Amino acid sequence: MRISPVSNNYNTNYNTNSIYGKIASGKRIRTAADDAAGLAIANKLKRHGNGLDVAAGNISDGIGVANIKDGALGTMQDSLQRIRELSVKASNGMYGNDEREMIQTEIDQLLQDIEGTAVGTQYNEKKLLDGSMADMYIASNPSAGEGMSIKMENVTLKALGIDGYNVTGDFDIGRIDAAMEKVSRARSSTGASTNAMYHAYNYNKGASEEALSSRSRIEDLDIGKAVAKQKSEKLMKDYRMSMLRRKMQDDNSLVMRMFGNM
Repeated sequence: MRISPVSNNYNTNYNTNSIYGKIASGKRIRTAADDAAGLAIANKLKRHGNGLDVAAGNISDGIGVANIKDGALGTMQDSLQRIRELSVKASNGMYGNDEREMIQTEIDQLLQDIEGTAVGTQYNEKKLLDGSMADMYIASNPSAGEGMSIKMENVTLKALGIDGYNVTGDFDIGRIDAAMEKVSRARSSTGASTNAMYHAYNYNKGASEEALSSRSRIEDLDIGKAVAKQKSEKLMKDYRMSMLRRKMQDDNSLVMRMFGNM
């Protein structure tokens, strides 16, 4: 008769300790025994969410590359605009050879700046504007093989068609116009890539938050309900112990009465 109450008491202690552990950790699922299916789903959500976070970090780096590239192209565009202005000035018949030589000195400096920018612009030791690098792949999606690319340009003086440009003799200002057009197209392409990356970044961060929220709903413990359950189980435990002690007292009294009647 006493074995059953003790067994129930052991089970109550086990359940109560389990609730204490869950309350302490804040987790409804701590082991597969708590909810095997829920744990499997939560692990998949964690893997997917982590992948989205890493992809968002990759995109953030890609945006940095695009911003560096666009800033360099903008500087080159300003230099080309100034070269065009000087070319128009040099084409004026009121200037002689000495004046054109002075204009060419400034143009040479601007051309040198353009070439230096094309050769020197880099990210993590990768040159972005001298044609030495293929398009840069950005792993913007947690799924393998899916992502986007940043187009790498070649805007050296030779690629722009203005290497050796000189206004002291016969010159074609159309070469500068063509170079400006190429740089403008490169900036437009870079801007489009930047906008696409910002969109992908915002999507990944939002999807990651949704995955985390879903995982939290599966894994996390409702503290209020858990505390109420813990108190209820403690009350039942105390009640069982009280009933066990009363039964033991009644059994002892019965034995004493039986021996007393003998």
